[in-house]
Amino acid sequence: MTHANRALVRLVGRLEITGTIPPEFATRPGLIAANHIGMFDPFVLAAALRESGVNPRFLLTGGLLDAPVVGWVLRKGGAIRVDRGKSNVIEAFARTTDALGSATGPMLVYPEGRISREPGLWPERGKTGVARMSLAAKVPVMVISQWGAHEAMYWGTEHGVSGWRDLVPLAMSWLRAIRNRPVFRVHFGPLVDLSDLTLNTPGDAVRAHARIMHAITENLVPLRADEPDRPRFQDPTRPQDGKSPWRPSP
Repeated sequence: MTHANRALVRLVGRLEITGTIPPEFATRPGLIAANHIGMFDPFVLAAALRESGVNPRFLLTGGLLDAPVVGWVLRKGGAIRVDRGKSNVIEAFARTTDALGSATGPMLVYPEGRISREPGLWPERGKTGVARMSLAAKVPVMVISQWGAHEAMYWGTEHGVSGWRDLVPLAMSWLRAIRNRPVFRVHFGPLVDLSDLTLNTPGDAVRAHARIMHAITENLVPLRADEPDRPRFQDPTRPQDGKSPWRPSP
């Protein structure tokens, strides 16, 4: 499946990878935190990680896992489901924390919890779940920053796919991407130093989350240096009612 995924990503666009993954990180328990910019970016990240010798599992929202084709592939890849605002968030947190202790490789997570709805596609505030999992399981966190995957497929609809009409904009955007071949830029950032923080210290989870998000944003800036405010590619289906406390100052 990973080989097929790499071929799929290269069919749609051009993958550019910068940065490196510490060799010891690829085979030990850990978390990889990335910004979330589009429906196609799990495939881009999986391809980039595979080329660097890492086969991660994903912690994903139900929306992605319920999507046609996309969701089936992600479920078969061992993704763990978590629905925002529902009871299985606590259950998924417990399962993930337990699994991290004996994992043979890292798990990829989106601290934002959803595709960014910030007008400039900068990371939204997100939740502290990733930080709390890292502190609870005592595993390291590496960050990934990415840009370009939002051009491969439209965001879609708020209610998900309920009929063929909902698939039309997704299919059209997909065919447009194959024609235009956007560049998918993925940067492997550093491990985030959380060594001075603990889960039981009030405020430490919030501080850990801020460090993770700042690291993601800092490495995102050079990837989109020619699009510092808003992306040139405008997805008419993506809501733009979100805010980003991490957006860099002009």
